[in-house]
Amino acid sequence: MAAAKKPTGLVAATFTPLTTQGEINLTEIGPYIDYLTQKQGVHNIFVNGTTGESMSLSVAERKKLAEEWCSKAKGKMEHVIVNVGCLSLKDSQELARHAAEIKADAIAVMAPFFFKPSNADMLRMFLQEVASAAPTLPFYYYHIPSLTGVNVLVRDLLEDIQNIIPSFRGVKFSGTDLMDFGLCVSYSQPTWTIFYGVDEQLLSALVMGAQGAVGSTYNYLGCHINKLVSAFEKGDLVEARTIQFKLQELLKYANTFGFDLGVNKQLMIQLSGLSLGPPRLPVKPCPPAHALSIAQKFQSIFLSKTNQSI
Repeated sequence: MAAAKKPTGLVAATFTPLTTQGEINLTEIGPYIDYLTQKQGVHNIFVNGTTGESMSLSVAERKKLAEEWCSKAKGKMEHVIVNVGCLSLKDSQELARHAAEIKADAIAVMAPFFFKPSNADMLRMFLQEVASAAPTLPFYYYHIPSLTGVNVLVRDLLEDIQNIIPSFRGVKFSGTDLMDFGLCVSYSQPTWTIFYGVDEQLLSALVMGAQGAVGSTYNYLGCHINKLVSAFEKGDLVEARTIQFKLQELLKYANTFGFDLGVNKQLMIQLSGLSLGPPRLPVKPCPPAHALSIAQKFQSIFLSKTNQSI
């Protein structure tokens, strides 16, 4: 059964554990979940997404990973959202049906980005076809135009979507257009969750009405960003800004190393101690020394005594 509770708060966009030979490593998923819940205070996950290298995985691999995430999360996580987006409609439908079979809590779908939908109507039709393969599962649109190149305004997509896709429950908005984001929040229905997915701009999205956030940095900064959200909810904007600025300072430093998926994954390994392996080609592996330098910067920003205002 899909989770009845509406998801809110932080959602970690999980990395996919791989072996040193580049094969999926299911044995690390249990410890990964324990790390998120016990060390970071994060109780929702978004799996097989961009951070999880979904487009570099086969359908069979994505099924095995989704099964393991759902199995190990049972009783520990509040929500497991499985990204089933693919370039092929048939593959997306197959993954959607599988997500329902393994009792995932929800599914998400990004726009196909080789043959791109030309407008909101075409994108809505594609999403409808995927959702119809798992009609009982809550369905989210995953908006990430920087990677898909699909710049359809999400507010246009949402027009009457609840009648076209009855299982529609919201958006993972990983774009920087806060006007479009705000219009989505304004149009949002009571059963929906509008997640924001640009970690360094989270506070701006909270002001606009974001009800949750999906991000890769919440894998290792969740305990700190939970404090940001809590401060915002208490009306303490000074503290919320302080934490947001710290995240921005860290990412500004990380960008000097080219903060791509490879660097981000190696940083997660450095901070968590988990054995997640290298990224899969064509993503370039990160030299451990670069991740160590970023981890040291993290320590100085978030954990040093002179920075303990939070």
